[in-house]
Amino acid sequence: MTVHALRQPEADEPDMAEGRLDWLAEQIVRNRFLPVPPPERIFVGDGGFLPVGVEFLTWFVRAGDLMPNERVLDLGCGIGRMALPLTQYLQDGSYDGVDVSAEGIAWCTETITSHYERFRFHRLDLAHPIYNPGGAASTSAVRLPFDDGAFDFVFACSVLTHLDAHEIRAYAHEIRRVMAPGARCLVTSFMLNRPAREGLLAGRGVLPFDGAASDPEIYADPANPTAAVAFDEDYLLAMFLAAGLKRRHPAIYGRWSGRSTPGESFQDISVFEIDPVALGAAEHQG
Repeated sequence: MTVHALRQPEADEPDMAEGRLDWLAEQIVRNRFLPVPPPERIFVGDGGFLPVGVEFLTWFVRAGDLMPNERVLDLGCGIGRMALPLTQYLQDGSYDGVDVSAEGIAWCTETITSHYERFRFHRLDLAHPIYNPGGAASTSAVRLPFDDGAFDFVFACSVLTHLDAHEIRAYAHEIRRVMAPGARCLVTSFMLNRPAREGLLAGRGVLPFDGAASDPEIYADPANPTAAVAFDEDYLLAMFLAAGLKRRHPAIYGRWSGRSTPGESFQDISVFEIDPVALGAAEHQG
């Protein structure tokens, strides 16, 4: 297999702030040499495999301030949907992806790591009723196989939407542990707030969440709870704040709920950073 890296724009081409990133995104989608898994092996999300990955590359850069020389951690890397576009963006940086799917990790290691040695994939044998029902360990006891402060940018796309609150709390603490000073963490979720509930109650939601439910954690299908989970926004933010992470800027709200003023994404996007108040308290206690 031949993998062609894209040539980066020269000085007289659009700059990375906007035009160069748009140029790169377009080139990745059009690059027929990038290895894409066969359709029968794709088990992540809807939409085109590369187009969705490229969409999130632009969110990583524009919302998360991702730089080409940073150390990146992908929580829930699946079968490489986000990793492949990042091979064309991370120039001097590195990437580590983790997932519970043995099949996804095997494909990524064989197909991506073999051509991009700074892209590494690791399996976490954590139990999940949909993606790894026979997992050896509880997700609420997750311990990421990385040193403290190992990453500059962490992301979890369509991960929180399949976890319960206990599991999210565990992940939030591990995310904070592996974040270096100045690091950011981008996550997607279904966040319940007044506009989201109004959209759901009006029947405009894409998923059958009950907009009238008062619980802070609700399911689109109570018979299959981890298929799609939504959280009260303040409840979700409190879980991250308890781990020492605060939201870096206002959320980018998505289309999932049918809210009257949605953003360009499907799920809601939040970017977290280390809370200096929590950091100062921890240092004082130390």
